[in-house]
Amino acid sequence: MDEMLVQIKGAVKHPVMIDPGVWIFDDRRVDMDTVFDEPEKNQTDKEYEAMGRAFDEQRKGALPPQTNENKVTISRKDLTEKSLGIRLAPFMKNAEPEETASMVRLHRKNGKEDIILPAEKAISGIVAFSETGSPLRSSGPLHFYYSDGSNRNEPITHVSGFTFIESKESRN
Repeated sequence: MDEMLVQIKGAVKHPVMIDPGVWIFDDRRVDMDTVFDEPEKNQTDKEYEAMGRAFDEQRKGALPPQTNENKVTISRKDLTEKSLGIRLAPFMKNAEPEETASMVRLHRKNGKEDIILPAEKAISGIVAFSETGSPLRSSGPLHFYYSDGSNRNEPITHVSGFTFIESKESRN
């Protein structure tokens, strides 16, 4: 089971260990079949939309909002048929990269060569964690996509972790 855990480490204040299997429960998950076709909404827009819906419901006399904010909405169809991913930015930022960390090494399994990217590209990336409802066991645990979708047909596969590094370390 350890082979499915992914770590964000290196020149960070807080190393982060992630189990991609729990992302199916995360409201931030994205449909990999449509994510590059839709304009990206920033988190603020999503929050405003949610507040607007809540306000409209209250004005219509709906029940007061639930106090339990831990509600999970998952479509069984999404879980069994869709290919899902998630944007890396919240997890990368939570690790708090050092200011000197300008590059990120994408660690890969199965003899695949690691790839080094500028930190901005890695942070803004999207990782797929399931394909048609199944974890990426043979080519995963993650597939990495650039945020612009330029590699949508040929993602970086076998990604097993991320290490923030200083640019001089990447030359070794």
